Amino acid sequence: MPDHEVFELGDVALQSGAVLPDARLAYRTYGMLGAGGDNVIVMPTFYTGTHRRNEGYLGRMPSLDPSRWFIVSINMFGNGLSSSPSNTPPPFDGPRFPVVTLHDNVACQHRLLTEGLGVKRIALVLGWSMAGCQAYHWGAQYPDMVDAILPFCASARTSPHNKVFLEGVKAALTADCAFEGGDYDSPPEAGLRAFGRVYAGWAFSQTFYRERLHRELGFETWEELLLDWERDHLEWDANDLLAKLQTWKSGDISTGGHYRGDFERALAAIRARAILVPCTTDLYFPPEDNALEAARMPNAVLRPYASPWGHCVASPSRPRNDFIQFLDGCVSELLGARSPPRGS
Repeated sequence: MPDHEVFELGDVALQSGAVLPDARLAYRTYGMLGAGGDNVIVMPTFYTGTHRRNEGYLGRMPSLDPSRWFIVSINMFGNGLSSSPSNTPPPFDGPRFPVVTLHDNVACQHRLLTEGLGVKRIALVLGWSMAGCQAYHWGAQYPDMVDAILPFCASARTSPHNKVFLEGVKAALTADCAFEGGDYDSPPEAGLRAFGRVYAGWAFSQTFYRERLHRELGFETWEELLLDWERDHLEWDANDLLAKLQTWKSGDISTGGHYRGDFERALAAIRARAILVPCTTDLYFPPEDNALEAARMPNAVLRPYASPWGHCVASPSRPRNDFIQFLDGCVSELLGARSPPRGS
């Protein structure tokens, strides 16, 4: 039996001008929606995550209390559960799957919440990496609906250096002759292994490897860690990885609505209370980018977290993770101004 529900969107007009037919959002809820429809916490998913991995936060953060809050964990397009290259029939299967932006994702999530679940207002949107990027988009696209956002290890716009990283892992995957332009009969294993191996060099910091912190994950050598990253990415469909990569690459809160590419105007429109949490050693979402954002957002504070773990400081599956406790405090602070009724 599936451990999630599906919201049928019908045909969705995308920012690109393409139409995604019979689009679907997979999601899971925890707790009950209150009578006012406003005791709501939204948790989008990150690049190689589903609602199942988000449960790693729920289990370790007392502030995310489903006896008090209605928590909605929504799978982004391309992750194999919501509409993706791997589960969409022709003519939009595989490499023909259209580009779906973060703006498209959030617009469809808004439909799920309002049309499907009866949500009136959102207390908090939070998430790691691409999920955090979606939190920024929620603040910019629906400023009158969102009370607070907590993006961690994320950004409001994908930086040029971040795009260089993405192009690198993409090239490693697509160079496999078995990829066949995305029309492979069997998984391009060499490309998927190369993708994971290159990715691991960016996901952790230089200090992480120098101090051999991979031993805390159960790997005696960095080579063992790389082999584990290879195995992990073999579990993913290659076209799904590339579809989400394109979504990530095109991330920019100013491309939708009435902002017309004015990034500073889009940041200023985010009226939600915001705590921006970068990791000091994150190689593709550096604190400097978040500092520029915080300076232009009217109700934002910057809380860098010092750690040698780089982007993976926020992984919900990492053992003995003090960052999760820090994050729990941020959630409590943002929700502290609200006293919603228990769900009924």
